[in-house]
Amino acid sequence: MTVLIPHVALYILLTPLLLLVAGCSTAPKLQGDTIEEAFFTPEQILGGGVTEIEDEEISDPFEGFNRTMYRFNYYFDKYVFLPAVIGYMKITPDAAQDGIHNFFRNIQDITTLFNSILQLNPEKTLNTTTRLLVNTTIGLLGFIDIANDVPRKDEDFGQTLGYWGVGSGPYLVLPVLGPSSVRDGIGQGVDWYVGYDQPKQRLTNMEAWQETTLDIVRAIDLRAHVRFLYYETNSPFEYEMVRMLWTTKRKLDIKR
Repeated sequence: MTVLIPHVALYILLTPLLLLVAGCSTAPKLQGDTIEEAFFTPEQILGGGVTEIEDEEISDPFEGFNRTMYRFNYYFDKYVFLPAVIGYMKITPDAAQDGIHNFFRNIQDITTLFNSILQLNPEKTLNTTTRLLVNTTIGLLGFIDIANDVPRKDEDFGQTLGYWGVGSGPYLVLPVLGPSSVRDGIGQGVDWYVGYDQPKQRLTNMEAWQETTLDIVRAIDLRAHVRFLYYETNSPFEYEMVRMLWTTKRKLDIKR
């Protein structure tokens, strides 16, 4: 049986996008973190975790394609994604941004639960189940993070494949999505289907334009919480640097 998300919750999510155009023209510049801060948590940096991974050659047979996609992502970010994000941040109250972010993080917990089970991790499975049950009910579909005291971890299918010994394969820069690998690119597709598309189809009864708008708001929210900005390093070797940092990050993600 299909369970319908209340229309008021849907329109709370859609309203920022309807107002977005008005906010883009006078929005302030979005500031990025340092390139290390954009990839790693403070604990990984201060705790020395970033230096634990041995330096090794990274497989990049698609380098020509990857560099082209890297430049494409820069222009898409500059002229499409970031103006949308900045406009969204300008016209949406902070409390509403927090609620929307909590809502999408609650949906993301479905992916984490799925992968925690596949990784045979009872602690993460229990914590994520608790967060989902509490936030979806008492937290009003996740708009309020009632279970914020319960530890939260992001787990994805790429990590699950890595946990079971599947190698990352060649480095890959995906259009819009950015740095990835063959393994993690497949993982992103699985996560999207299991943890977002299927719940959306089964728990809502939206028209096509509403689904599209919801997808756009989700993309904007995701980008708003990634502080990496292309070509902020002023280094001619940024591509190589990002490739190394991203590969190191994914190894650390699988180890934890």
